[in-house]
Order: sequence, then C-alpha cells, then structure tokens
Amino acid sequence: MTPITPLLQAAQQAAAAVRRLSSDQKTTLLNRLADVLLTATPQILAQNQLDLDAMPDTDPKKDRLRLTEGRVADLADSLRQVAVLPDPSGVVVLEREIEQGLRLKKLAVPLGVVGVIYESRPNVTVDVASLCLRSGNACVLKGGKEADHTNRVLVSLIHQVLGEANVPSAAVTLLPPDRAVVNELLTAVRYVDIIIPRGSESLIQYVRKNSLIPTIETGAGVCHTYVDASADLDKAARIVVNAKVSRPSVCNSLDCVLVDRGVAADLLPRLLPDFKRYNVEVFADETAFGILQAAGYVALQAAQPADFGREFLDYKCAVKVVDGLDEALSHIQAYSSKHSEAIVSTDQARIDRFLSEVDAAAVYVNASTRFTDGGCFGLGAEIGISTQKLHARGPFALEKLVTEKWVVTGDGQVRE
Repeated sequence: MTPITPLLQAAQQAAAAVRRLSSDQKTTLLNRLADVLLTATPQILAQNQLDLDAMPDTDPKKDRLRLTEGRVADLADSLRQVAVLPDPSGVVVLEREIEQGLRLKKLAVPLGVVGVIYESRPNVTVDVASLCLRSGNACVLKGGKEADHTNRVLVSLIHQVLGEANVPSAAVTLLPPDRAVVNELLTAVRYVDIIIPRGSESLIQYVRKNSLIPTIETGAGVCHTYVDASADLDKAARIVVNAKVSRPSVCNSLDCVLVDRGVAADLLPRLLPDFKRYNVEVFADETAFGILQAAGYVALQAAQPADFGREFLDYKCAVKVVDGLDEALSHIQAYSSKHSEAIVSTDQARIDRFLSEVDAAAVYVNASTRFTDGGCFGLGAEIGISTQKLHARGPFALEKLVTEKWVVTGDGQVRE
C-alpha cells in the first residue's frame, strides 16, 4: 500500500490557503458547491447505487448509505445554511491592555487539519467538508469501503469547486478506503491536528486506544425514553414510536423504553399498531414480556442482560418496566452512552430531577430524541454528536472547529 504521508503533507499545506479565504469567499464557494451537487444528482445517485448493490439488504447500515434525490437536495440545503452562518475564525474573544502597555487579544483560529474516520454515511463527506471550509480548516476524510464510489464522486465535485476558487484540492483530501491507512493517519502528529471518529462503538474505541492525535468521540448512541407514571400516554406513544421507527439506523434513535410500572399495562399495547407496521422486534424484561405477549405481539424476545446498553441501529428495541424515577435514573446511569435521553412526564418535580441528574449531551422533556442533530439545532450541519465533555459536547458543528491564539502587541517592551 502506498504511504499516505504525501497526502497528509499536501493537506497541511492546503490548510494555509483555506485560512486566507475571506468569509465572503467561503460563502460563495459553499453556495457554488450546493449548485454543483444538485446539477450532478444523477451522477451521484448512479455511483451510490454501485455501493448499495454491494451491500446486503439485511445490513442495517444500508439506509445510512442510501442517497436519494431528496437527500442530495438536503445536502445542498445544508451547504447553503452553513454558508450563511457566522464565520467562527478570526473572532476576537478577548481584548485588553496588560502591564507596560502591551495590547492583548485572544482570537478564535482554525484548528488546522481535521481528520475524520467514518462508516457508511456519504453525507458526512459533504457535511465535514462544508464545516471545515467555512471555519478555515482543511480536512482529511477516511470513509469506509462500503461507500467508496459515492465518496469519490462527492469529493471530485468538491475538488471541481475548489479549483474554480483557486484553492488546492488537497484542502479536502479523501484517503483510500483500506483499513490499513487508519494507523498511519492516527500517528500523523506532524500533519493532522485532531481526529474525529464517527461510527460504531468498536471504531470509536479503536481510535481512542491507538491515536496519538487528540480525539473527539462522536457517533455511538444508546438512547432511552422514560415514560413516567404521570405521562400523557397518547403523547408518550407518539414519542416512543417516532424515536424508534422514523430512522432507526441513526445514533439518535431509541434503543430502550423505560416504563413506570403503574402505566406499563396501558402504554405498551398503544405501541403495537405502529410496531407491527414496522415489524419492530422487542427485547422485553419479564413484566413487559407478559404484557406484550398477552396483547398478541409476535416479534417478541425475552431480554438478556446484553440487550440493555445495546445500540440496535435497526427496527429493534429493549423494553423494561421500572418502579419509578429512581430505578429509571439508575438504569440510564448504568447503560447510557451519554448521547440523548428523554422523559415523558407532566410532573415538574420529576422532570427537573431528570434534567439535573441525567448525564447526557442532550436531554429531552416530552419530545423525541430524534431531534439531536446539527441541522435541527440550527447549526447547519454537524460532524457528529460528541458524547464526551472536553471542547465539544452534543452536535459538533461549526463553532467548535476553532481553537485560540493569543496575540500580544508591544512597542519594545521587555520583561524585567
């Protein structure tokens, strides 16, 4: 395999050219890319179909891989949204005079070269490129082989637009899909400033253990919805169903329903018409199993310990009946990936306690966890959902792709 070091060196050099772009130039570039994507939609879908044809229909990642005319249009819309967001680089965070008349500024500046490792999702290619370019960064993309045809056509279109703007194509560098390049990327401390893994828990853990470059974790989501005894059960059923079936292959989809024992017999049968329609397989604890079995639900399994804390990414979920808020909070603390957690309740004291005690990037009251998304949060796009606490948490988007630089201006001062 050819070493990727020359590609990384070129990306580092291209980062300087991106930093020199004005905010207006970056806006023009992203709007132009949106136009190009729409024009090239048939070409994009043809390449995407090659990737889809190679993936079994039973693979839950297939929905994440699939592009449609609507999804390409959404990518173009996202580009336009990012284009008009405030440029986070160059912002003066602090300004003052210190001793001896020295003038001090703290500026927000681009990170430099952002490396992203991801699986199955060709939309990430466009999202990352747009966010990095808007914030003045270059990016190095390591997509999965399952999306290689799609990623290559998308990057070729990005390179076309970069060329029109006289920006080196290496500003958005797509690495070979081979897994063998990952270790070289993770140790390229001279050329890459940050690594962001987006994908399965195994990918994230591998990057954490092997990267010599600072890492921000995104992707893995084990999301719970707790239905309190005071909940409006019709509302609760709509929330649970939406969180599970609207797009089960994404990280903000529901994995486990926690139901207060006092309302379990009433709530769980309300889920079944929609669960049957989507053939949702339920992994239920003993009490929930009895309720669902008595209601005639067929796609039912007795939950095993490993089914709690499991990210299904499919039409599957766990159900557990709990004795009140204390048990629900204990379960979430034990099994949450600290992504998105929800409570459905009308009791304000319990809601307040849930919001205070649940440790997650996003916490919901009477709403679906499916809203945890950069676009939904008004951020234009995201690189991923950060589940850690340093630098960025929640949707990792434009405003987090900068660091700080201190600028000190004097007139001959020296320190005694």
